[in-house]
Amino acid sequence: MLRNRRSGKRAHAPEITLVPLIDTFTVLLLIFIVAAPMVQNNIRVDLPQGKTRETGSSQEYIVTLSKDKTLYFNSYPVKRSELAKTVQKALADGDNAPVFIRADESVSYGNVIEIVDELKQAGVLQVAMSTRPK
Repeated sequence: MLRNRRSGKRAHAPEITLVPLIDTFTVLLLIFIVAAPMVQNNIRVDLPQGKTRETGSSQEYIVTLSKDKTLYFNSYPVKRSELAKTVQKALADGDNAPVFIRADESVSYGNVIEIVDELKQAGVLQVAMSTRPK
């Protein structure tokens, strides 16, 4: 307690209540938890059709080649010259998870094979092609 100099009465020190701050933080955290999975799939790619489906592992690595030949690794843009280094960093812990390639159906087959070759040279053991169901 503080004393007021003029009147000599005791004055209470102001308190900071944390409840509104905690409530705001909790709401923001929930918004990010809900929005994070939606952000990962924001790259528009028309996949070719296929009958079989690969099963994903706990950690998925996805290389996406869009219609305009922009390259992404796990939804982050990456230059073609840096793809091998980026994938090697992601797989540095000895993870043998497959790398999925999501290529737009309008992209030429040769471009997709070049990416597969780069991934194989980077040390990826399993490369899988993503398709949409028929």
